[in-house]
Amino acid sequence: MRDYFHVGVIGYGANVAPALSGALAGRELVPLSEIAASPARLETRSKKVPDGAGGLVDQEVKFPVWVDPIANGGTPMSSALARAQSIVSTWLIDHPGCFPPVVLNLTDGESTDGDPSFAADGIRQLSSVDGPVLLFNLHVSSDSSAAISFPDNEATLVNQYAKALFNLSSILPTGMRTYTQQLGIPVSEGTRGFVFNADVTSVVQFLDIGTRASDLR
Repeated sequence: MRDYFHVGVIGYGANVAPALSGALAGRELVPLSEIAASPARLETRSKKVPDGAGGLVDQEVKFPVWVDPIANGGTPMSSALARAQSIVSTWLIDHPGCFPPVVLNLTDGESTDGDPSFAADGIRQLSSVDGPVLLFNLHVSSDSSAAISFPDNEATLVNQYAKALFNLSSILPTGMRTYTQQLGIPVSEGTRGFVFNADVTSVVQFLDIGTRASDLR
């Protein structure tokens, strides 16, 4: 396991704090090798696998867990993005030549501690020598509007919070845009790293596209 990435998880609700648990609790950024070696626990779960005869059978596997999702309090998005800005800014001082860090914000979109645009602008204004820091947003909404992945304008977004988050999101760099197109998602030069009302598959695609590194720049 090579340390091509350092990973951090910030939880925000009643508190804004690092969300990794177990041996990694309290740490803001962790090398990937330590992530792999230090799950908080291993759970036994059932997974469907091919049976060799065209069917599927259940197989028990060890499933590592690093973060436990907790719903508690409001949505202090401004504070969370400001915390991310501080972490990324410090990282760039020590790693000025890195691939630009990527901040992935998964949220219900309704900030409860003021307008998050100032903190979001602060993130996008940071840069390494390779380009600006990227901010992508995934908005899970309670309204019943259809899912929208990687739009290039806000016209199709009927939710005011979705429109706000779209405008806070970075435009996809060329390599990420090419990869997104290869997944069958229409893109243009204005496509932003934004997903609205995603299902599980779209969430995985969002995380996959958002963590593509320098080979796609």
